[in-house]
Amino acid sequence: MQRSYINALYKLMKEDKNVISCLSDSGTDYDEMIKREMPNQVINFGISENNKVAAASGLAKCGKIPFVYTTNAFLAYRSYEFIRDDVCLQNQNVKLIGMGAGLSWSTLGSTHHTTEDIAVLKVLPNLTLLSPCSPKELESALKCAYEIKGPVYIRMGMSGEKEIYDSDVPFVLGKNNTVKEGTDGVIFVTGSIIAKVLEACDKLTSEEINLKVVNISTIKPFDVNSVVENSVLPIMFSVEEHSIVGGIGSSIADALVDNNINTKLVRIGLNDTFAKGYGTHDEILKMNGLDSESIYNKIKKELLK
Repeated sequence: MQRSYINALYKLMKEDKNVISCLSDSGTDYDEMIKREMPNQVINFGISENNKVAAASGLAKCGKIPFVYTTNAFLAYRSYEFIRDDVCLQNQNVKLIGMGAGLSWSTLGSTHHTTEDIAVLKVLPNLTLLSPCSPKELESALKCAYEIKGPVYIRMGMSGEKEIYDSDVPFVLGKNNTVKEGTDGVIFVTGSIIAKVLEACDKLTSEEINLKVVNISTIKPFDVNSVVENSVLPIMFSVEEHSIVGGIGSSIADALVDNNINTKLVRIGLNDTFAKGYGTHDEILKMNGLDSESIYNKIKKELLK
């Protein structure tokens, strides 16, 4: 997804000289090329994420549109107070881009995992939260973030995410989109783990179990209508590379309660625990029960009850 982000940001920077790329020694050779071409639109703050977020608020106050890009965990956790007070409280036009959502930083352990960011950030007023699931959707999400006049947070992967769309992504702010039809139940999913969900669904389909898959690309504002409309199906699942405490499963549960809907919801994710193990992204997903086989087994178990 990094390449898609850089390509999409480059286009925005070429079109609008107010777009500023804010880095923390986390750039690539492509960023260096962009800096040579547009030196006044790239600022490297070094390993100083808090200062970078605060400075971005100042840049926005001066009419610039800063895109703050760094490791997801450092952005969502280390700079939380600055996001809250300098960006959201002031309702500044700052775009926060977290690289390495979920368990993407698989070899570096829980200090680098981002499995609570949805929970801690969705409570902040004025902040829009986007969670693209693939490179194409990331490009659409970035364009959407640019058009929003206010704070936006985008969580993105960094582990060679699969592309699930054949053509342009039907990205609409605040609207979920269906990527697979089904009548035996519905799976709500956010982020690049959707590829694992679709693999699990392929196996279930071979057993004549057809589940609908709904991609939640906008976490806030949350698409409550999508939950209500799909509540007619026999069972709901949520799958996320995140804690189930405060994640999309919690948002779905809120929507069901607020609308007095009695539909069974099964949440799949990290259950009030930090992720365990080290290895490749696929290995870490398997260790923590979030690979396609584990998702398949958990869903099949619930359907057989």
